[in-house]
This record gives sequence, C-alpha cells and structure tokens, in this order.
Amino acid sequence: MDQETLGSIVLLAVVTLLSVVQNAFFAHKLEHESKHCNGKGIQRPGFSSFDRVNTANQNCGHTYPTFLAVLWCAGLLCSQAPAAFAGLMYLCVRQKYFVGYLGERTQSTPGYLFGKRIILFLFLMSVAGILNYYLIFFFGSDFEIHIKTITSAISPLLLIP
Repeated sequence: MDQETLGSIVLLAVVTLLSVVQNAFFAHKLEHESKHCNGKGIQRPGFSSFDRVNTANQNCGHTYPTFLAVLWCAGLLCSQAPAAFAGLMYLCVRQKYFVGYLGERTQSTPGYLFGKRIILFLFLMSVAGILNYYLIFFFGSDFEIHIKTITSAISPLLLIP
C-alpha cells in the first residue's frame, strides 16, 4: 500500500483499533462480573451488577456495526480528520454510557443521547461525500474543499453536550 493511501486511512484505522480495545474492556468487565456474581446467592433478576454489565455490553454491541460503517464511510467519502475526531468522541461517549449504565440507569442517558448525535454527524458526512461524488460525476462541480471546511468547523461543536 502506498504512503498516500495509507495516510488517508491511518486515523480511521487508529480509531477502529481503539474501539476494539474498548470492546475487549467491556468483555473483560462482563467476564469479571459473571465470575463475581456466580459466587453469590440468588439475586432478584434485573437488579444484579451482572445484569447491568450484560445489558450495557449488549447495547454497546448493537450500535457497534453502525458506528464502524458510518465512521469509515465518512472518513473515506468526506474527510478523514473530522471523522476520526468524531469517532474518538463516540468512543468516549460510549465509555460514559457503559460506566453510567453500571450505576443508576439515568446516568447513561446523556451518553446515549450524545452518541446518537455523533452517529448522525458521521452519517451526514457520509451523505455529503456521496452527494459530492455525484455532483462531480454528473455536473463536474466539486465541493470537496467546501465540505471538508464545513465538517472541520462543525466537528468541534460535538464537544458541546
């Protein structure tokens, strides 16, 4: 693979690998809670720490394919740096959601809502990249510089809760 191609995907690859490490952390936490809860007596269903960890892990796992798809589409079709930044923000939000779910369930709500906003941003970046491709293909108009400028300017706004 040449350096130019590698340079256009390296940030996306880093975010993807960090998400794999985060998934391993979630799995480790689930395994730890499983071993910890098996030694205790019967608990009321739905209230054990294992149930909370298991549910949080499942919820994070359900959104993971969507996250990877929009991360890579946004990075490849639109702009790598803002997509990678949004991906890092999503990983932080997902960690907040997971840890919040272990406490009171209301603590996980901000992470969930913030995560939805980041996924929407990545989706809109992907759509903008696709629209730009078709504008070039059919009309010869290239708005790539404008789209990259807008996404770079908007991506820091993801930090606002």
